Amino acid sequence: QNEKELQDVVKQQEEKMLQLIDKSGEVTRLKGEVSQLKRSLQRAETEAKVLWEEMRGKEPKVDTAYVQERVLLRQEMDKLRLLLLEKEDENVLLSDKY
Repeated sequence: QNEKELQDVVKQQEEKMLQLIDKSGEVTRLKGEVSQLKRSLQRAETEAKVLWEEMRGKEPKVDTAYVQERVLLRQEMDKLRLLLLEKEDENVLLSDKY
């Protein structure tokens, strides 16, 4: 009787662990999606910022290649700025650790 109850409890615990593992995988996947959406949003904001700067005070005729180049340059600047911030954060963590 006790052995049967123990087996049931172990089986229930295994099922709970499997559910937690599934949820953990989903959380990881959702975090990846959020990260990707943030990058897409940042890219769109960068494009909008560059286009706004170019359209201010310009004639209706705009050199699209120039605007696209400005967008790409602004995106690269944003990427470099993010990398710099990440490295600074890593340095702070390492300093705190040691």
